Parts: sequence; structure tokens; C-alpha cells
Amino acid sequence: MNSSTMPSLKTSYEVGLDFLEFLGQRISKTDRNELRDIYNFEFIRDGSKEPSFSNVIRALVCCNKATIRNGKVIFQWKPKVRVYYCDQWKSFTQQSTSTSAPASSSPKPVLTPKRKLASEILNKLRKKRADLIKDKGGVEITSVPKATKGKVTFIIKEQGKLFVVKFHIVNRGERCVYFTYYTALHKMRCFTLVDERRVNRVSPLLLCPGESYVVEVHYKIHHQGHFPATMYFEFCPEADPPGTAKPFCIVREVEAVVQSGLAETLGPESPYNPKQNRRLRPENRILEEGVPPESFITHVLSIMVKLNPYQYPAYLKELAKHKMEDFERLSAPVRQQLPRVRRVLDTQLCMKNYKERFHLLLHLEEIQMEVDIKKYDLYGKTMTLDKSNKKLLILKVPGVAENRPSVLRGDKLNVCLSEDRSQPITVYEGYVHSVELDRVKLGFSKKLLQKFVNNMKFNVEFNINRFPIRLQHRAVELACQHGLGDVLFPSDKGTGHTALPHLSMFNKDLENNPEQKAAVQHILSGTSKPAPYLIFGPPGTGKTVTVVEAIKQVNKSEATTHILACAPSNSACDLLCERLLGYVDAHRLYRLCAPSRDPCTLPQKLLKHSNWNKDHNSFQLPSRDDLMKRSVIVVTLVTAGRLVSGGVPNGHFTHIFIDEAGQAVESECIIGIAGLLDPVKGQLVLAGDPQQLGPILRSPLAQLHGLGQSLLERLMTQNALYQKSQDGHSGYDTRFVTKLLRNYRSHPAILKIPNELFYENELQVFANQMEREAFCCWEHLPKKGFPVMFHGVLGKDDREANSPSFFNVTEIEVIVSYLNKLMQTQGKKGLPKLSANDIGIITPYRKQVEKIRKALNTVAELNKWKEIKVGSVEEFQGQERRVIIVSTVRSSVNYVKMDQDFNIGFLSNEKRFNVAMTRAKALLVVVGNPVILSKDPTWQRFIRYCELEQGYTGFDYKDAEGEEDVVSRLASLKISSDDIDESPLQQHVHPEWRSEQ
Repeated sequence: MNSSTMPSLKTSYEVGLDFLEFLGQRISKTDRNELRDIYNFEFIRDGSKEPSFSNVIRALVCCNKATIRNGKVIFQWKPKVRVYYCDQWKSFTQQSTSTSAPASSSPKPVLTPKRKLASEILNKLRKKRADLIKDKGGVEITSVPKATKGKVTFIIKEQGKLFVVKFHIVNRGERCVYFTYYTALHKMRCFTLVDERRVNRVSPLLLCPGESYVVEVHYKIHHQGHFPATMYFEFCPEADPPGTAKPFCIVREVEAVVQSGLAETLGPESPYNPKQNRRLRPENRILEEGVPPESFITHVLSIMVKLNPYQYPAYLKELAKHKMEDFERLSAPVRQQLPRVRRVLDTQLCMKNYKERFHLLLHLEEIQMEVDIKKYDLYGKTMTLDKSNKKLLILKVPGVAENRPSVLRGDKLNVCLSEDRSQPITVYEGYVHSVELDRVKLGFSKKLLQKFVNNMKFNVEFNINRFPIRLQHRAVELACQHGLGDVLFPSDKGTGHTALPHLSMFNKDLENNPEQKAAVQHILSGTSKPAPYLIFGPPGTGKTVTVVEAIKQVNKSEATTHILACAPSNSACDLLCERLLGYVDAHRLYRLCAPSRDPCTLPQKLLKHSNWNKDHNSFQLPSRDDLMKRSVIVVTLVTAGRLVSGGVPNGHFTHIFIDEAGQAVESECIIGIAGLLDPVKGQLVLAGDPQQLGPILRSPLAQLHGLGQSLLERLMTQNALYQKSQDGHSGYDTRFVTKLLRNYRSHPAILKIPNELFYENELQVFANQMEREAFCCWEHLPKKGFPVMFHGVLGKDDREANSPSFFNVTEIEVIVSYLNKLMQTQGKKGLPKLSANDIGIITPYRKQVEKIRKALNTVAELNKWKEIKVGSVEEFQGQERRVIIVSTVRSSVNYVKMDQDFNIGFLSNEKRFNVAMTRAKALLVVVGNPVILSKDPTWQRFIRYCELEQGYTGFDYKDAEGEEDVVSRLASLKISSDDIDESPLQQHVHPEWRSEQ
């Protein structure tokens, strides 16, 4: 710059003083780069006419207003408070501070801490929006593009192109007004604020009647997403005497949306309306019993052990409604129960309170389940007569195919005529005879069939299946009756170190895996009895393989052994049984299925090893003698309760294995143990991972008081036998627990963070090198050789209709772009060919699952892959894919959410994070809002890792202003000062209803 154009020291100094005023409470900042950014992107609004940042700092140093120490800039300056705006908080601070506060000698516009103040302003912005966006004080603000209800929204189709929003400020009043200040409440590098005079509080602009002024917002955006700015304009009437006028403000919201045509297809179908069209179920009713399906009446297995109803007491519903608080409207008898209930919930679980505590927790869970199931009630629906069986009516139930809600053969639904208003209302019970995709065939009483005509409208009520809950109640009672204290609360009874047997492994891979081999040897020698033996299996370490090998070895060891192999889900049981085929005599291996299970869902090769009745095409319960002849019975935990009911004696099973034990609540685990396991001689083996997702619970109270903790997790976290020894080098006591360490699934880059955060860095990479490195040379990786990427997106979390679950269209656009890239590159340049089965898309919100599926069906290029599995984290537990894409969804498009430190809810669950991140073998792509996710330490660690390894791409969150800066600006502003009872899990994840009859 030559001397003729160099700004004079005086000019630079004056601009510098303006800049110091502008900084306000940010004057304590010392980082030169940060200050330069504030100067260039916020303070300067027409760069061509201003001195450079360096000249300004030089001038301030010359005039003793700043010093430079160790590269940091330190200002010697206290912001002055101008009279005409110092009284802005008068009415506000009188409310928010005590009246007895001594008068301050110097004017202090803010008397509350900055953060609290910022939060209160945000509240005002939310609650008084209508008032804030109103033109007032004679000032009118219009814009191009035009604002609707105070908001300017525009779509940018072409990334990187300049888009200008113009605000025209006109004084339509009869008196002069000072335009004193304007700002955007949350700055981003993608927009700049421009005005000719660079109005600020130090140099306000006087607008006389009829005069106008223009402020511009210049947008230049290089990414898809939603880029909001809330514009705040501040004015003060000219007053006599000066200082007596009260300032006022006008707010406008701006939102730039950069999107493709796909986004329009996927956007909200109707505005979000949380007031759900939920009606009260008729209380005053007459019930007409339905007709159950035939095979339900003809089981060979006789009932020897009774199953009681275990209904919850009415007072508990009242207490649960008020979250166990002493609420003034509680009736005296209900209040009387409160201290006892609280005491049971607050004492630590032990054998003495085992039964009482679990009864209570299960009741609380059932109360919430009853609330959640009502979500599915249908109104004004028609049914049709079944052509093949005129005694059945067919009802369409959307969602039933994926267990939302679960409707099983033998379940009961209630219907009543929509037009029936006369009390008592007749309710017809319908038994489910079969479920075909989204059609349910129901057996009603003759009374309804005689009345039935086509197009008759019905209201439909769904009910929870109480059978699994009743079995859990009975199991905790039996645990106490059969003295399972040493199994459930084990202590070291001086179990010696037995010599381990030399085994020839069925699966030769185990010969080379010391942990898997040791676990099998210990189980076989019974070193832990009566304590359970635990197999702690982190992701991809071959936990189920170990369980299967142990079952084979135990089965071979003695002819008298009887093994019960359980898991919480049918799919996990089927897998166990398939892996045992060929190793256990065909007539001695038995897959016992619940009568309610659809035979089509059992793998074909297991049918002949199961209780399938060919004539009825349904599962029938065989006799006790038939069951006791089998060496190995594979069964879900709930259906294991049938063995207890059928009188299989205690101690008949010498070994009970529970795979995926971390996914079942303790009382569900107990169904497979209590009444079946000998408390002294029996060997219980639990396999699972306490660091992965536990059971799905609906009641927050039950969750809070420990029902969500599995037996496996309780033992590993609370029992000394299963803790690492404190001497620091000998690890776990292998007589009781083995931690598997070799990961056969993932590339080391994928495993690194979960290994560090959850597995003490002990996991070792043993995945096949060719498979795990399959995508290391993919051209779309930000860094070759590092198959993990975080794609930063500033999207918007939307909701629609009456669904409280979130979705984020911008993230779906990014996912689709990656799927297109994978489609175009697969099978080329050394990359493997991919089928739909090789890719999984994980997202925590049900609505996002729906929208991604819709996108897969909409985008023609992805037609081959429309069967890609898209599901919640829960649905991916225990699964693996070559490529995993994670969409995190939550994105605060509105700074307003900041005042509650924006709760990312489901994402902040460490176990959910762990499961999502450990499903991928060769490529992991995570799409999310880095600003929001970084508020959670686990996510922050992952994002930081991606940055350090150059695996970060997309929106650079350093382009968005930090929270402290927003708080500072909010604190300088001058603004006078969902009713849903469903569980959050039901609202957002909307999990499948697990159920068996």
C-alpha cells in the first residue's frame, strides 16, 4: 500500500476506538486471529473504506490503548456507556434482581450474570416473537425477498453464488429516530453484514421523518443446509432532555436454504402439530368376548406351575403420574403408600428386597406401556369379511409388519362402532387368528358378525401383551423360593483353581484364540459354580462363536448333560441353533418356538428340529417328557417360561446359557433360570457386552431405578468377582469371567475411539486385512488409508403432522450423494462390488428411518439398493456391514435452543454411540451437525479424531461463531424483559414391541 492511500494514524485510531466500543464485553479476547475475524467479518461492513486490522492495532498500541505480549493483544480500555441507551434493562432488571440491591455509583445496564441474561433474552425472543417482529416507534422494515411473519426464507439452488437480502428501514413517524445498532445474533462466515455508514452505538444514524436506510446481508454458501440469521435492529427516539428516551428493537429472521429437488420431496408433509388426535377410551363398557384361534386350545404340554395375573395396584398409577412426588391432589390412601414405594425404589437391590423391588419396577414399566400402546389406536376404520373364512374379519393395521405395534396370533384387540355414543358402550373383543403383512384376521363374537355390514366404521384399541410381564413377576418369586441368592449375588466360596481340561476344539479357529479357548475350558470345568460364568464380548470378538463352542463341548462331555440355550430374541436363538446343527444329534437338538410365532419366520432348515406342527402350520407345545428327552433346547427367554409352567423340574438342565444377556432386563433373564437351574450344581453362563445397548425400556421411573440394567451389567459393575483386580496387571479373574479381545470385524481406524473410550484400549485388530482395507483407496475419502469420515452438515431438524420424532432432509441429501458415489465406484479401481446387504444406514430417530427409506425408493439411480437396511441403533445391535452410514439428525437451526444447552437426547447415550460406531467393517461415514454434537464429550472426541486424522469434510464448524460470543452479544441487546405423556423412547425411536405368547 503506498503512502498516499495509507490511512492516517488519526483515522486508524478513531476506527480503533469505534472497534473497542463495538467489542463491548468481548474486549477481554486476546487472540489476534479471532479479533481479526471479528474486525473483518462483523465490524467492517464495507471493507474498501476502512483501514486494515493491522493498522488499527498499530494505532491503538501507539496511543497506549493496547499492548502486544507474546503475540496476544491486550486492550487498555473500559467501554463507556452512552446515556441514551444505558437504561435499556430498567424494567427488566427490576424484576430479575432484588429491590434491596444498593444503587451503583456507575451505570450498569446488566445486573445479572451474562449467561443467565442471554438465556432470559432467548426466552423473550421465543415467547414475545410476535411483538419483536412488529414494526414500531414509527419505524417500518421491509425486505427483498419479502418477509412472511417476520421471516425471510429463500432457497439457493446454486452453491457458491452471491445472494443479497436487502432490509429497507424507513421512518414513517413524525419524530426523528436514531438507528443505533444492528447485528445478527449468531454469526457465520457464509454471510456478511453491509451498510454504507457502518451504524453502531458509537455513531448512530439519525433518521428524520420520511428518511430511509438500507442494510444488506450477503450470503455466499458452499454447502447444502440451512443457514439462519436472526437480524436485530435497535432504535432510540430523539429525546429532550437526552437520555430520557427508551430504546426499542425490531427483529427479522433470515434463513437461506441450500437444497436439491429431493429435499422438496422429503420435506414435512404437514406442519408439526403435537396435539395428537388422541381420544379417551370409553370407560363405561360392556365386553363381548371374541373367538380364539383353534390351535391355541390344543397344546400337549400340561400346566403344572400356575401363572398369576400380577395386576398392578391402582394407587401406583396415580403415584407414577406424579413421578413419585408428594403432590397436593393425591388422595390420603395413595399418599399413605408413597413412603413405602419410595423406600423400595431407593434401597439397593439384594435378595431380601429382590421380589418386592422387581414387582414394583415391572408394574411401573407396564403402566407406561399402557400409555405408549394407545398411540396406535385407530378411529373410523372399516373391516372386510375374510373370503376364505366367513367367521373372520380383516383389519388393516399400518406398521404391524415391523412390530409397531406388535400384533401376534392369539393377541386380543378391542373394537367398538364409531357412531356408538350411548353408554355403556359395547366393546367387541377380537382374537388375532393370523397376521399377513399389514392385515390382521380377527375372530369376533357372533353378535358382531350378525350386525356387520360393509363400510361399517370402527374405533380400534390395541392392548399390551401381558404374558411376558407376568412371567417376569413369577420368575422373581421363584428366584426367592428356590434360593438363587448365590447365583444372583455370588461371592467367592473358595473355588479352587481346577486344572483345565485339554480340549480338541470343534471350531479350529478357537485353538489360536487364547481368550475364547480359556472361556470354553472354564465353563466345562465349572470353576465359577454356583456363580455365573461371564463371557464379556466387545463388538466383533466372536462372543456367540464362543458360546456355541462351549455348548458343543458340554454336550460331548457327558451323556447326562441337559443344556438350555437362551437369548432375548428369536433371531439370536435361530442363529445359535443353526450353528449347532450337525454337532448335536438331530433328534436331541430342539428349537422350541412360541405358539404365537409365524412359522414363515423360522429358517427352513430348523423347521424339522422345532415344535412345528405341519397339519396346523403352527408351533405346538409338546409334552414334558418329550422336552426332557432333548439334550439341547434353544428357546427365547420368554418362551423358557413355558418350561417352568410345564413342570420341567428344577435341576433338570445342568447348564443354562444366555447369549446377548446384556439386552434383557434382569427379570427377563430370570425367566430362563428360576425354577430350572439348581442353585448349587447348575452352571449359568451369561454372554454379552455391558458397554453396548441394554434392554429397551419405556418407563423413565423404572429406568431411573435400575430396571434398564441387565443381570450381566449388574454383575460386571457391582460384584467384586467380575471386576478387574486392583494390582493393575492381572486383569479379570478367569475363573469367573473372560473378556474377549480379538476383533474380527473392523479396520483399526473404525475401532480406535470405541476401543479407547469403552474397552481400555485392549481390543486387538484381527479382521481379514483384504476385507478391512477394501475402501482405503476410495477416491471420495478425505484422506486415503483412513476409512472413517465425519461430514459436517448444518441441517434443520424437522417434525411433521403429529409425530414428535425428528428428521433432517439435508443429512438425507448428503447420504444419497455418498450412496451415488459408492454406486458409481463399486467394482472399479480395486473396490469390491456392493449389494444392498453390504450397506447399513443407522439413525436414532424413527422418522428419519422413514424418510431415508422414501429417498431410497425415490432416487432412480439407487433402485438396485432400495433394500438397504435402514434402522435405529437398537435394530443394528449384533449386526455388521461392510459400509455403515450414520445420520445423527439433531441440528439446532435456531440459536434459541441454546439456552437449554440444547439437549441432544438419544445421541448422548454412550452405549448408543458405541453400537453405532462398531458395526462397520471397512468404511464408516458419519453425517451430523458438529456444533451440536460437540457439546457431548463422546461425540466431541470422535469429531476431534476425524479432524486430526484429516477425515473431516463438509461444513467447517469453525465458520460458525462460538457460544461465548453469542452469549456476549445477546447480553448487550435491548429487549424488555409439549404436552405429550408418551415415553421419549416411544416418541423418537418408536421401537418395535417385543412380544411373545
